[in-house]
Amino acid sequence: MGIAKKRKTADAKIDKNKSYSLKEASSIVKEVNTTKFDSSVDLHIRLGVDPKKADQAIRGTVTLPHGTGKTKKVLVLCTPDKEADARAAGADYVGLDEFVTKIEGGWVDVDVIVATPSVMPRIGKLGKILGPRNLMPNPKTGTVTNDVAAAVNEVKGGKIAFKVDKAGIIHASIGRVSFAPEKIVENSNELINAIVKAKPSSAKGTYLKSVFMASSMSPGIEIDTKTIVH
Repeated sequence: MGIAKKRKTADAKIDKNKSYSLKEASSIVKEVNTTKFDSSVDLHIRLGVDPKKADQAIRGTVTLPHGTGKTKKVLVLCTPDKEADARAAGADYVGLDEFVTKIEGGWVDVDVIVATPSVMPRIGKLGKILGPRNLMPNPKTGTVTNDVAAAVNEVKGGKIAFKVDKAGIIHASIGRVSFAPEKIVENSNELINAIVKAKPSSAKGTYLKSVFMASSMSPGIEIDTKTIVH
Protein backbone atom coordinates (compact mmCIF):
# COMPACT_ATOMS: atom_id res chain seq x y z
CA MET A 1 0.00 0.00 0.00
CA GLY A 2 1.44 3.38 -1.00
CA ILE A 3 1.82 6.33 1.36
CA ALA A 4 -1.13 8.14 -0.23
CA LYS A 5 -3.43 5.15 0.32
CA LYS A 6 -2.22 4.74 3.88
CA ARG A 7 -2.89 8.39 4.56
CA LYS A 8 -6.39 8.17 3.09
CA THR A 9 -7.11 5.12 5.25
CA ALA A 10 -5.84 6.99 8.32
CA ASP A 11 -7.87 10.10 7.49
CA ALA A 12 -11.01 7.98 7.18
CA LYS A 13 -10.63 6.86 10.81
CA ILE A 14 -10.84 10.42 12.13
CA ASP A 15 -14.01 12.49 12.13
CA LYS A 16 -12.80 16.02 11.36
CA ASN A 17 -16.05 17.44 12.76
CA LYS A 18 -15.56 15.79 16.13
CA SER A 19 -13.27 16.42 19.07
CA TYR A 20 -12.23 13.35 21.03
CA SER A 21 -11.46 12.65 24.65
CA LEU A 22 -7.79 12.30 25.54
CA LYS A 23 -8.37 8.58 26.13
CA GLU A 24 -9.96 8.13 22.68
CA ALA A 25 -7.24 10.12 20.94
CA SER A 26 -4.51 8.08 22.64
CA SER A 27 -5.93 4.91 21.09
CA ILE A 28 -6.72 6.40 17.68
CA VAL A 29 -3.22 7.88 17.27
CA LYS A 30 -1.85 4.33 17.32
CA GLU A 31 -4.35 3.16 14.70
CA VAL A 32 -3.68 5.94 12.21
CA ASN A 33 0.11 5.81 12.31
CA THR A 34 1.45 5.23 8.78
CA THR A 35 5.19 4.93 9.44
CA LYS A 36 7.20 1.74 9.75
CA PHE A 37 9.26 3.17 12.60
CA ASP A 38 8.22 3.92 16.18
CA SER A 39 6.84 7.40 15.58
CA SER A 40 6.84 10.18 18.12
CA VAL A 41 3.45 11.16 19.56
CA ASP A 42 3.17 14.92 19.90
CA LEU A 43 0.77 17.41 21.44
CA HIS A 44 0.13 20.79 19.82
CA ILE A 45 -1.49 23.12 22.34
CA ARG A 46 -2.76 26.57 21.32
CA LEU A 47 -2.91 28.96 24.27
CA GLY A 48 -4.84 32.16 24.81
CA VAL A 49 -1.71 34.20 25.44
CA ASP A 50 0.28 36.93 23.72
CA PRO A 51 3.86 35.59 23.49
CA LYS A 52 5.13 39.11 22.72
CA LYS A 53 4.41 40.04 26.34
CA ALA A 54 7.23 38.90 28.61
CA ASP A 55 4.94 37.57 31.33
CA GLN A 56 2.94 35.52 28.80
CA ALA A 57 5.91 33.87 27.05
CA ILE A 58 5.09 30.54 28.67
CA ARG A 59 7.98 28.15 29.22
CA GLY A 60 8.87 25.48 31.75
CA THR A 61 9.80 21.87 32.31
CA VAL A 62 7.96 18.72 33.28
CA THR A 63 9.01 15.15 33.98
CA LEU A 64 6.82 12.72 32.06
CA PRO A 65 5.97 9.64 34.18
CA HIS A 66 6.76 7.29 31.29
CA GLY A 67 9.46 9.32 29.55
CA THR A 68 9.36 10.17 25.86
CA GLY A 69 10.55 6.78 24.62
CA LYS A 70 13.66 8.44 23.25
CA THR A 71 17.09 8.33 24.86
CA LYS A 72 18.28 11.91 24.87
CA LYS A 73 21.88 12.82 24.17
CA VAL A 74 23.15 15.19 26.85
CA LEU A 75 26.15 17.50 26.72
CA VAL A 76 27.46 18.93 29.99
CA LEU A 77 29.60 22.07 29.74
CA CYS A 78 31.49 22.45 33.00
CA THR A 79 34.81 22.91 34.76
CA PRO A 80 37.05 19.85 35.30
CA ASP A 81 35.91 19.36 38.93
CA LYS A 82 32.35 18.57 37.74
CA GLU A 83 33.24 16.26 34.86
CA ALA A 84 33.33 13.02 36.89
CA ASP A 85 29.85 13.69 38.33
CA ALA A 86 28.45 14.37 34.86
CA ARG A 87 29.93 11.19 33.38
CA ALA A 88 28.77 9.07 36.33
CA ALA A 89 25.21 10.36 35.81
CA GLY A 90 25.27 9.23 32.19
CA ALA A 91 26.10 12.39 30.22
CA ASP A 92 26.99 11.55 26.64
CA TYR A 93 29.50 14.38 26.24
CA VAL A 94 31.40 16.28 28.93
CA GLY A 95 33.87 19.14 28.64
CA LEU A 96 34.07 22.82 27.77
CA ASP A 97 36.54 24.40 25.33
CA GLU A 98 36.51 21.45 22.93
CA PHE A 99 32.72 21.55 22.64
CA VAL A 100 32.48 25.34 22.47
CA THR A 101 34.77 25.14 19.44
CA LYS A 102 32.75 22.31 17.90
CA ILE A 103 29.47 24.20 18.36
CA GLU A 104 30.98 27.33 16.82
CA GLY A 105 31.78 25.11 13.85
CA GLY A 106 28.16 24.01 13.54
CA TRP A 107 28.05 20.84 15.65
CA VAL A 108 24.74 20.49 17.54
CA ASP A 109 24.28 16.71 17.67
CA VAL A 110 22.69 16.72 21.14
CA ASP A 111 19.18 17.01 22.56
CA VAL A 112 19.95 18.88 25.81
CA ILE A 113 22.87 20.98 27.03
CA VAL A 114 23.52 21.39 30.76
CA ALA A 115 25.99 23.99 32.03
CA THR A 116 27.32 25.15 35.38
CA PRO A 117 26.82 28.85 36.24
CA SER A 118 30.57 29.49 36.22
CA VAL A 119 30.94 28.65 32.52
CA MET A 120 27.94 30.61 31.24
CA PRO A 121 30.07 33.68 30.36
CA ARG A 122 32.16 31.36 28.17
CA ILE A 123 29.19 30.01 26.24
CA GLY A 124 27.09 33.16 25.99
CA LYS A 125 28.49 33.75 22.50
CA LEU A 126 26.85 30.48 21.39
CA GLY A 127 23.36 31.94 21.84
CA LYS A 128 22.86 32.63 18.13
CA ILE A 129 23.52 28.97 17.36
CA LEU A 130 21.86 27.31 20.34
CA GLY A 131 18.95 29.70 20.91
CA PRO A 132 16.97 28.92 17.72
CA ARG A 133 17.37 25.21 18.46
CA ASN A 134 16.16 25.57 22.07
CA LEU A 135 19.50 24.19 23.24
CA MET A 136 20.80 27.20 25.18
CA PRO A 137 21.15 26.33 28.89
CA ASN A 138 18.68 28.27 31.03
CA PRO A 139 18.17 28.43 34.82
CA LYS A 140 14.39 28.39 34.28
CA THR A 141 14.57 24.93 32.71
CA GLY A 142 17.06 23.58 35.23
CA THR A 143 19.87 23.30 32.70
CA VAL A 144 22.09 25.88 34.39
CA THR A 145 23.05 24.32 37.71
CA ASN A 146 25.97 23.23 39.87
CA ASP A 147 24.28 19.87 40.46
CA VAL A 148 25.02 18.52 36.99
CA ALA A 149 24.39 14.93 38.06
CA ALA A 150 20.81 15.68 39.11
CA ALA A 151 20.17 17.61 35.88
CA VAL A 152 21.44 14.74 33.72
CA ASN A 153 19.39 12.21 35.68
CA GLU A 154 16.24 14.29 35.22
CA VAL A 155 16.72 14.61 31.46
CA LYS A 156 17.49 10.91 31.06
CA GLY A 157 14.48 10.11 33.26
CA GLY A 158 11.93 11.88 31.05
CA LYS A 159 12.21 15.58 31.83
CA ILE A 160 11.26 17.78 28.88
CA ALA A 161 11.18 21.52 28.33
CA PHE A 162 8.23 23.31 26.72
CA LYS A 163 7.98 26.80 25.29
CA VAL A 164 5.22 28.72 23.54
CA ASP A 165 6.14 29.80 20.01
CA LYS A 166 5.40 33.11 18.29
CA ALA A 167 1.96 31.83 17.24
CA GLY A 168 0.99 31.00 20.83
CA ILE A 169 1.39 27.23 20.39
CA ILE A 170 3.35 24.70 22.44
CA HIS A 171 4.63 21.67 20.52
CA ALA A 172 5.92 18.77 22.62
CA SER A 173 6.66 15.07 22.25
CA ILE A 174 4.92 13.00 24.92
CA GLY A 175 5.72 9.45 23.85
CA ARG A 176 5.82 6.91 21.04
CA VAL A 177 3.12 5.05 19.14
CA SER A 178 4.42 1.85 20.75
CA PHE A 179 3.30 3.17 24.15
CA ALA A 180 0.11 1.76 25.65
CA PRO A 181 -2.78 4.27 25.37
CA GLU A 182 -2.80 4.62 29.16
CA LYS A 183 0.81 5.82 29.16
CA ILE A 184 0.08 8.34 26.40
CA VAL A 185 -2.85 9.67 28.46
CA GLU A 186 -0.78 9.96 31.65
CA ASN A 187 2.10 11.70 29.89
CA SER A 188 -0.32 14.08 28.15
CA ASN A 189 -2.04 14.99 31.40
CA GLU A 190 1.31 15.64 33.09
CA LEU A 191 2.34 18.09 30.36
CA ILE A 192 -1.04 19.82 30.22
CA ASN A 193 -1.16 20.19 34.02
CA ALA A 194 2.28 21.83 33.97
CA ILE A 195 1.14 24.24 31.25
CA VAL A 196 -2.05 25.09 33.17
CA LYS A 197 0.00 25.77 36.33
CA ALA A 198 2.16 28.14 34.28
CA LYS A 199 -0.86 30.26 33.28
CA PRO A 200 -0.01 33.92 33.85
CA SER A 201 -2.47 36.04 35.79
CA SER A 202 -2.50 38.54 32.93
CA ALA A 203 -3.89 35.98 30.44
CA LYS A 204 -7.61 36.64 29.94
CA GLY A 205 -10.31 34.52 28.32
CA THR A 206 -9.89 30.88 27.31
CA TYR A 207 -6.42 29.60 28.16
CA LEU A 208 -6.45 26.16 26.48
CA LYS A 209 -7.83 27.20 23.09
CA SER A 210 -7.19 23.92 21.30
CA VAL A 211 -5.27 20.68 21.74
CA PHE A 212 -4.31 18.33 18.93
CA MET A 213 -2.52 14.99 19.10
CA ALA A 214 -0.58 13.51 16.18
CA SER A 215 2.19 11.08 15.43
CA SER A 216 4.89 11.64 12.81
CA MET A 217 3.21 12.06 9.39
CA SER A 218 -0.25 11.17 10.73
CA PRO A 219 -3.37 13.38 10.67
CA GLY A 220 -4.04 15.49 13.75
CA ILE A 221 -6.72 14.44 16.24
CA GLU A 222 -8.58 17.29 17.95
CA ILE A 223 -9.07 16.78 21.68
CA ASP A 224 -12.08 18.08 23.57
CA THR A 225 -10.48 20.34 26.18
CA LYS A 226 -13.45 19.75 28.49
CA THR A 227 -12.35 16.11 28.89
CA ILE A 228 -8.85 17.05 30.05
CA VAL A 229 -8.30 16.60 33.76
CA HIS A 230 -6.31 19.44 35.31
